[in-house]
Amino acid sequence: MSNEDHEPKIVVDEDWKAQVAREKEQLRDREQKSGTSGATENSNSEIPQASFSILVTTYATQALVYLGYLPDPVSREAKVDRNMAKHFIDMLTVLEEKTKGNLAEDEIALLTDALHQLRMAFIASSHQTSDDGPAKPKSTIELP
Repeated sequence: MSNEDHEPKIVVDEDWKAQVAREKEQLRDREQKSGTSGATENSNSEIPQASFSILVTTYATQALVYLGYLPDPVSREAKVDRNMAKHFIDMLTVLEEKTKGNLAEDEIALLTDALHQLRMAFIASSHQTSDDGPAKPKSTIELP
């Protein structure tokens, strides 16, 4: 046996290369017809742009969930967890303190109003209990 018999031979199948090239071309054509690319289409269309109002609304919504005003997104049930609600209200308070003097008037109003309503709801939640455990909140909250 010679050395040539022991060397591995690489066999290149040109058909798969042509198939991949055709699939790439078809994908490119579809993207051009729709006017978008695959990566951009899925990621940017569903995520809101980062902003101060989104940040405040996110924390306020979490507080509302834990105060029982909104159902838990996982269990779909309204539950009250005052400790977690207080945590998110405290987070907004820290945000208010750390951004003092650096916000536009509409941002100040949004944060101030959200904190006021959440604090009032927190106080109201301490008075809303029944024999069966925490009751659903009776009032409504409107975030600006």
